[in-house]
Amino acid sequence: MIHKIILLAVLFTFNLLSQEKYFIYFKDKGIKPESTLSKSSLIYKQAVDQLSERAVERRIKNMGDEFITYEDLPLDDNYLTVIKDLGIEIIHKLKWFNSVSVRMNGSQIEQVKSLSFVYKVVPVKSLKFQKSLVDDLNLYKYNSFNNYGPSFTQLDLSDIPLVHSKGITGDDVVIGLLDTGYDWQRHISLNTRNVLAEYDFVFNDTITANQTGDHPSQHDHGTLIFSIIGGYHDSTMIGAAFNSSYLLAKTEDIRSETRIEEDNYAAALIWTEGQGVDITSSSLGYSIFDTPGESYTYNDMDGKTTIVTKAAELAFMRGVATFTSAGNEGNTPWFYITAPADGKNTIGVGAVNSSNQLAGFSSRGPSSDGRIKPEVVAMGVGVYGASASTNNGYRFASGTSTSAPIASGVAALLLSIHRHLKNTQIRSILLESADNSLNPNNEIGYGLVSAKSAIEFPNLEFINNDYFIRKIFFQENINPNTVKMHYSIDGINFTEASPTVDRIFRFSFEVPFFPQGQNVEFYFSYSDSAGINYREPSAKNYKFAYGALEISLNLALPSDQVDYVVSNPFPNPFIPAAHKSVRMNFVSEGNEIFKMAIIDGSGQRVKQYNEITSPGINVVEWDGYSDKGNICASGVYFLLVQLNGKEYGRKLILLK
Repeated sequence: MIHKIILLAVLFTFNLLSQEKYFIYFKDKGIKPESTLSKSSLIYKQAVDQLSERAVERRIKNMGDEFITYEDLPLDDNYLTVIKDLGIEIIHKLKWFNSVSVRMNGSQIEQVKSLSFVYKVVPVKSLKFQKSLVDDLNLYKYNSFNNYGPSFTQLDLSDIPLVHSKGITGDDVVIGLLDTGYDWQRHISLNTRNVLAEYDFVFNDTITANQTGDHPSQHDHGTLIFSIIGGYHDSTMIGAAFNSSYLLAKTEDIRSETRIEEDNYAAALIWTEGQGVDITSSSLGYSIFDTPGESYTYNDMDGKTTIVTKAAELAFMRGVATFTSAGNEGNTPWFYITAPADGKNTIGVGAVNSSNQLAGFSSRGPSSDGRIKPEVVAMGVGVYGASASTNNGYRFASGTSTSAPIASGVAALLLSIHRHLKNTQIRSILLESADNSLNPNNEIGYGLVSAKSAIEFPNLEFINNDYFIRKIFFQENINPNTVKMHYSIDGINFTEASPTVDRIFRFSFEVPFFPQGQNVEFYFSYSDSAGINYREPSAKNYKFAYGALEISLNLALPSDQVDYVVSNPFPNPFIPAAHKSVRMNFVSEGNEIFKMAIIDGSGQRVKQYNEITSPGINVVEWDGYSDKGNICASGVYFLLVQLNGKEYGRKLILLK
């Protein structure tokens, strides 16, 4: 009997070891596409019910009333039941990708592939976790700076203590962290912070600190990162946005050589978004999947290939400001940024030292499709933070994983004082206000991020069909009665406007009505208590197109220089068997909503696109498959495009 028990145990263990993790993609969500997004449909209501009230509010602010898309619809329960009945364990349900991650052996894979509702089965890839590069307890001699302790240096480089002194500390902002785990309830700098929820996507439970089965150092890195952005221990350690609220997701499993499986990351982003997060920050790198031919390459760093990048971009489309480390590959053969820092809207954060000099390990750009990367940099050399498995221990560490929480903390400070900002505005302001925005490059991007410069940069708010410019001045001796805004539509003749003061430090100017798309230029003037006059900006003018929410100083093209032409599709006729995809180019100022519906000859919509654009030339591709996952029939199709308030129609012939 003993021998039989041992034999069964060996067989069971062998069966587990023979299983690998896979994505199962479904062809549809069990309902006809034309009825899925009807607000009266049951599946639409289920999608809304899966979101917190805060998530709905954030989506409406950023997306408008059409805040549910096909990706948000829940997976079909009947499909899940069939998978489970095959004895297959479902690990994560990924509604944005209409897929599940599972563990299967070879025979189960063949069974699943034969199911009529399954689109495809692909392996889940492992990605390299960007661990700290330096751990040196004696890197700096301890000094206390304004009650910040050694953390003062990393924050002061981005002007964060100054902003804190004005009472701006991250209140009313929810930040989601994706990392190795968090020993936050033990450490003095973290156990008073407002943690709304935590989840372990490795073991699928609500414990993110170390537990049975974890590597002893599993929660070390996440604890460090949490403290850099959210910690508070007076005179010792203060985080960039210590009064924000936090969602903690444990996604990396360091038992297997500091790797993370991409389904954990995607599941964590879906979870944090549904909980109502405003900002997410992570430390993740490119694939190191063991099977030859299945690793990602630099060519895949194009903003649309890896699962983690797609997940980050889908979160951004839903109003979340997404940040990630650029990577620590600057001194390695890889050299370039790593996913999801290749995302078109995800802000990749590089690293500099305390003198604002580029760290050699910081990954460089561009993305493989030629976009400037990283977007911004923050201090990532000798950054001070909490040591896990201690009550009050601290350490120094280096890496872009330590600069990312500083940059995302700056975003939290910006959003906390300007709660109306959309994530597209947050991204635009951080890039415009960074110190290299005049000459962005592929080493430091748009430059060092500054909380002071970002918060002082003017922004627009739309209320009850009126536009207001919000402006904060941090100068101490300013005479508020002298503050004026001067605006013009020709850049020559300026009209003076007086503000109201709606918050401490914040002035508001109502924008007169102009035709949609009208270019408007403006600047501010004021005097200090000594009677000295100032102009801001000192030489140039701020610009915006009436109806848009982004204000430019150094970066975006004025709207009169942008040709909103949507190209004809090519190749046309399109033959899916011979061509990889049919493509369409269009030009955008960036941060606009692009929508395209593909309609067949009977008037039925077969495919829907909804994306946030990037500045310059954008490309949209179609592989010939419908939203249900079926190859479309031969015939004439109509491509209906909405961009910048205009509509375009294009005709396409599909041949099989």
